[in-house]
This record gives sequence, C-alpha cells and structure tokens, in this order.
Amino acid sequence: MTIELRMPALSPTMEEGTLAKWLVSEGDEVRAGDLLAEIETDKATMEVEAADEGIIGRILVPDGTEGVPVGTVIAILLEEGEEASDAETAAAAAAAAAKPGPEPPAVKPVPEAPVAPTIPAAADPEPAAPPPVPAAAPPSGGRIKASPLARRMAKDSNIPLETIQGSGPHGRIVKRDMEAAAAGGAAVARPTPAPVPTDTPYVEERLSTMRKIIARRLEEAKATVPHFYLTLDVEIDKLLKLRKELNEELGKSKVSLNDFIIRAVALALGKVPDANVQFAGDMMRRFERADVSVAVATDGGLITPIIRDAGNKSVVQISIEMKDLAERARSGKLLPEEYQGGTISISNLGMYGIREFSAVINPPQAAILAIGKGEERPIVRHGAVQIATLMTVTISADHRAIDGVIGARFLNAFKDYLEAPLTMLI
Repeated sequence: MTIELRMPALSPTMEEGTLAKWLVSEGDEVRAGDLLAEIETDKATMEVEAADEGIIGRILVPDGTEGVPVGTVIAILLEEGEEASDAETAAAAAAAAAKPGPEPPAVKPVPEAPVAPTIPAAADPEPAAPPPVPAAAPPSGGRIKASPLARRMAKDSNIPLETIQGSGPHGRIVKRDMEAAAAGGAAVARPTPAPVPTDTPYVEERLSTMRKIIARRLEEAKATVPHFYLTLDVEIDKLLKLRKELNEELGKSKVSLNDFIIRAVALALGKVPDANVQFAGDMMRRFERADVSVAVATDGGLITPIIRDAGNKSVVQISIEMKDLAERARSGKLLPEEYQGGTISISNLGMYGIREFSAVINPPQAAILAIGKGEERPIVRHGAVQIATLMTVTISADHRAIDGVIGARFLNAFKDYLEAPLTMLI
C-alpha cells in the first residue's frame, strides 16, 4: 500500500511551511533515516528524514512552494511491489480528499539550521495576532485560502470562511483567526501601504520566511503590547577591573562583559521576582527561574540562544556556555530548544558604539534589556567633577505584566550587582 508523506509540524506553533528543496527525486529508493527535503518554518530551516523505506513514486509539492499547510500530502512513497500507476492513483486520491485534521506524519524532523528570530529577543511561542475582521466574499469560483485546521474549525463552529479575514501568509485563514471569530472579536485591519513610485534605480528581493515573520511580529509587538521604557546609567569601573583580574587568572578562557550582564540580569530577577513574569490573557505566569535569552548576530539576522537557569551558574560557566551557543548559532547548528523560550532578553549593541537605544519586546516575554556602550563621562560626586565609565541600559517592559515601580526596582537591582561585581561571584 502506498505511503503518503505529509508536511510535518516542526514546532508547536507551526501551521504551514515552505518546501524549500527536495533532496530526493522521483524514482529514488529511500530507507528509514534518509534525508528527504528541507522545510523552512518561521523559526528555522530543517531537514526531514524518511520514517519508512520505499521508492519516491510521485512528488506533489515542488521546490520553493510557500504556505504548505501542516498535514498536506507532499509526496507518495511506493512500497515493494508497487508501480508508478499506484502512485498516480494515490496522488489523485490525496488531491480529491484534502480533508482537514491531524494525521501522523510519515516523516520526522531533524533540527539543522535555525534562522534568526523576529527581533533582538527570544524566539518563543507565536504571539496572538490581531482579531480578524469581516472580509468580502471571494469572486465566484475563487478559492478561499485557509489551513486544514481552520477549515475544520469553521465547519465545527458553523462560521463561513467567507466572513473571515486571514492573518496568515498571503491572507491565509489560520487557527488564531477562527478562535478570534468564535470569540466574537473584531479589529480594524491594517493594510500594508502601497509602495511609493520612485525613479531611483532599485532591485526587488523576495522576502524569506524569516523576514516575513520579522515584519509581522514587529508590527504585532508594537501594536498589541503596551511598551514602556526605563533608562539608567550604570558605573562599571569596578566591573571592568574585576573582569581584567579574572581574565588574567583564567588565561585563555576569557569572560566578557556580557557574561557578567547575563548573570546580573538573572540575579536581579531573583531579587525582584515580580519582573520575571509573562502576561497570559486572564492569567499571569510567574517563572521560578531566570532563563536569559541573548541576541546573537548571524549572517541571516539575529537569533537568541538561551542561558537556562542563569542565576545558578557562575560567570565562568555562563561564559563557556555562551561561547558554544554563539558559535553554533552563527553556523546554524542550534537545536530549537536552545533558542525557544526564555523569560527575559538582552540585546547588547555597545560593541557597535551605540550609547543608548530601546529594544522591541518579543511576545510572550514581558521585558527586554537594551545595553549601550560603556564610555568615560564626567559625573559629580561629593560636589566635585570626576570621570567614570558609565553604561546606559534601557528596559522595555510590557505594562500589562510589569508596573513602572517593578521595572524600576529590577533595573536598580541590576545596577547594584554590576556596581558591586564581587557580589556576583559569591
């Protein structure tokens, strides 16, 4: 009996993906474990491998196809004794059926090459999109773009798809649209403005899946999360001195300023646990440990590997772990669990000479800390002007989860640890 190879769900939030490249051709013999294709999701490009053995009888979804819903039959695998005509029959049956509903995939994912998340923050579960608005019915005979799950939900809830405006890629109706419609939500659509005509020479580049997700999540974050910002100057002369002495003792295993910052953030969250939270609709999630996401620049953009339970790790442990994560992030070798999650994020642009900036929160996280450049500045101490090395830090916080006073207490606790760095080594 022929085997249907279906688009697998490569992450808990994945509803559709791009079939970037087939690694096999029709007629190829495959065994369990052989690589079949590269699938591009909103978070990563992954290779999928065969779970069964047989011959590739028919490829139904060609290279480069975007917006392939999870569960879609993408190829037909022939078992021993079956012929090409069996693949044609199975392909026709799959096209005719196309029924929604989860089915066990015949391929399993192999994490391979994660790409950058949307903003300098953790790559976390996909944030809620703005509720859909009623949409005009498509032209007669036109096909409504909707995921299989959305179609099933529409049927179960008796909500016509024609009345829903999709928020997925290319206007596709997805699960969150149906949930919002069932709840009776409505919102004003924000159409993408048309390009302004220009006579300046230019070339157009097709957006990658990663860049599309970046654009959508940045818009959602600023439109749906009430940001507020608090800025503080931190004196880091003692920290720089301690770091120098520690590196002289360590030799080759150097610790960076960022390693101290990661630990200080985790310890500050331990001192101010009300800042280690996440808004979750009618609930508040209070985390019992600090998992710190750290933005790392790669050729494809930013990705945020996570130092888990950073408050219970030494600066040296954090340094070793961060070096490994950053190296594998730049070479595309991070596993999804190494960049998905996190309770707070750090974005450090100080090494690029940036003195101060405000980062965008990556939902569902409730805060991100922007780190500026450490530089010598004049300060007044005891009525006299002195020179000190100051570093400006800014927290962007979700006002639904963190009040101004809580944000200020966290920022001051963070400042205290950096200005008395020996307390971080105890």
